[in-house]
Amino acid sequence: MKNDNKKVESFFPKLRTNKMFLTVPTEQLREISYMFRDEVYSPGDFIFQEGDTDNSLCLITQGMVSITKRTSFGEETELALLEKNDFFGELELLDRMPRSANAKALMKTAILKLDYDTFHTLLEEHHVIALNVLRQLSIRLRKTDDAVINQIELTRKKAQSRIDRLTSLIEATKQVNSSLDLDKLLHIILDTATEGIQADRGTLYLIDYSRGEIWSKVLQGEAISEIRLPLGKGIAGYVAQTGDIIYTEDAYKDPRFNPEIDRITGYRTRSMLCMPMRNRYGKIIGVFQFLNKDTEPFRKEDEEFIDALSAHASIAIENARVAQEMILNERLSTVGTMASTILHDIKSPMHTIKIYTQALRNISGNEDAVELADEVIEQIDRLVNMVQEILDFSRGVSTTTMRKVDIGSLMDKVLSFLDKEIERHNLKLDKQLEYTGPCVLDPDKMERVFHNIASNAVDAMDEGGTLTVATTMFDDKLQVIFRDTGRGIPKEIRARIFDPFFTFGKKHGTGLGMSIVKKIIEDHNGIIDFETAEGKGTTFYIYLPLRLHSPFLE
Repeated sequence: MKNDNKKVESFFPKLRTNKMFLTVPTEQLREISYMFRDEVYSPGDFIFQEGDTDNSLCLITQGMVSITKRTSFGEETELALLEKNDFFGELELLDRMPRSANAKALMKTAILKLDYDTFHTLLEEHHVIALNVLRQLSIRLRKTDDAVINQIELTRKKAQSRIDRLTSLIEATKQVNSSLDLDKLLHIILDTATEGIQADRGTLYLIDYSRGEIWSKVLQGEAISEIRLPLGKGIAGYVAQTGDIIYTEDAYKDPRFNPEIDRITGYRTRSMLCMPMRNRYGKIIGVFQFLNKDTEPFRKEDEEFIDALSAHASIAIENARVAQEMILNERLSTVGTMASTILHDIKSPMHTIKIYTQALRNISGNEDAVELADEVIEQIDRLVNMVQEILDFSRGVSTTTMRKVDIGSLMDKVLSFLDKEIERHNLKLDKQLEYTGPCVLDPDKMERVFHNIASNAVDAMDEGGTLTVATTMFDDKLQVIFRDTGRGIPKEIRARIFDPFFTFGKKHGTGLGMSIVKKIIEDHNGIIDFETAEGKGTTFYIYLPLRLHSPFLE
């Protein structure tokens, strides 16, 4: 009896506040307090598990309990979260069935337990307790109904979202397979991807493994026509190099973020999703970079959509490249055939003209006539070499005849030939030849490079202007600059000016001029770059190794 009194004094206050015994008279509650037994569970302990046959009513006096059930898919779903003064396990005592769920302590939890027989005795003798149990069952059924409805609505929304994404992906795959024009295709892919995940802005970089760079011709908004970054630089360069997927809600807190583009464009990057685009063999061929999702952070669903889209996009890009290569090869083959025919047809008459001109030069005795004859001979050689150069370019043949020249003399020769064109267009020529000394190059080919760029500059200044030509030393290299004050190169074509067969603003020409220029400079291990602004002009920069330690200069 002494032990029962201790139980009463210990358990009564705990039972008084439990939902099962609300409104139960104090004396009745004291009479039943000794019927319970207490147990304590550590965090993570199971109080009972699904399928158990231990039928006890459990009252929580301390801690927190999670009631969960495992679905047929193996997922653990939480049915209820119960705290101090709640009770559970009553259904098994009513229907005498095994436990239908799991009960697990989430923290140190104290439980008062009541066995089956005692529970039923209490229900029969104390109708208030029975009503409290029924009331709590009703509340829980309502909550369960609400939870089920909410879960159904959530599941429906997720299913609808997936259907919408799938529909969008189907439409997107139709779009990305609608063109074989690579530039147009890149726009389509980027626009489709950006719209599909509701990003504010996006960039699609392709990887140039030969130069160790990523580059983009596509940037939405106030776009830059072409961006080039080394592999590994910035978040996009890091993704291209590693294949990792990067989520960030604050790009400026990521040490890999390169704010240079923001500074150039005035845009402010906040959140970012950056992920690789792989071809069918798993090789990374590009990088998607998306900025500032409209209403929320980027999510896993966005990654899944882009990953599915990129599988189709990479195939479309490879198809476009193959198609363009086939077209280019066909056109080069045609040009090569024409060049071969022309070269064959003109060599004989040009050779005859050259011999006659040399004969006239030798018998003239007139200094002016000799000078003119030398110019005719030189232009005959130049014409034949130009046709040969087109033929070589079409066949992929590349040869250079390197020798020592003075760059000042070579520039004077080029510019003197353009004097009449400059005068006819009412232009001014500003020569700033700071370096006129020796270098090693193929003078005939480099002369055609300079002549081609200068001629284009003259054509761009159809309403007058100034052509500035400069030579200087730049980091142990020869820097040659051609700057015009013409109409500039439109933004949409800047990335294509070195493409074969691309022309702009000319009624005649093969479209190979700037392609050959770039090829000659690369054959000299040099670099060509340019800056331009519409209505303000264009500046071409050529960087050539001087080869001051070449045996040609010994």
